[in-house]
Amino acid sequence: MGDSGHANDDLKSADVRLHSPACLRNRDSILEVLKRVLPPSGILLEVASGSGEHAAYMAPKLSPLIWQPSEVEEVLRASIGAYVDETASPNLMPPLRLDVYQEVWPLSRADALVCINMLHIAPWSAAEALLRGASRLLSPGGVLYLYGPFIREDAETAPSNLAFDESLRARNAEWGLRRLETLTALAESWDLSLEETVEMPANNLSLIFRRD
Repeated sequence: MGDSGHANDDLKSADVRLHSPACLRNRDSILEVLKRVLPPSGILLEVASGSGEHAAYMAPKLSPLIWQPSEVEEVLRASIGAYVDETASPNLMPPLRLDVYQEVWPLSRADALVCINMLHIAPWSAAEALLRGASRLLSPGGVLYLYGPFIREDAETAPSNLAFDESLRARNAEWGLRRLETLTALAESWDLSLEETVEMPANNLSLIFRRD
């Protein structure tokens, strides 16, 4: 089943640091893909960094690529900041406040953008805003990496993902698993081409887009 990742009620507290069980389950498989598709250096912006555990685990392993985490919620930025301090990796930056709906983001450019487990726990308008912002921010040839559970026309959806989708929509009618074809068409309208789809554990996908 797709793991919900950053939904606030899935996070458990340890002082100001929050803990997401999904991060422990998926971090190594995600990192394996990122090592292959990300540029070796430059600036990576992580949108919706959640607890900050992905950033703390992955940034040191991707040095010298600079990892810039971000979140809109103050409690999550506090958790990210605590993990940043604990990790003390020179390429892991303190978190920025980033609201994807804002037309001006706190970074003016990036070589890569990563967003893990956000699209299914946010309104569709957030996906639109994310892709619009990625198109503005990414350098030509820059990578947009998305991870999570999706529905595809050419593949049978796992029963566990269908149940997960139903539970998400029961919690919030604007949430739910996104259709890959719809997302891809929207991305193309913002000059972002789907380059690769990678099957991941627990019926998740890694989507690698490239800025045209």
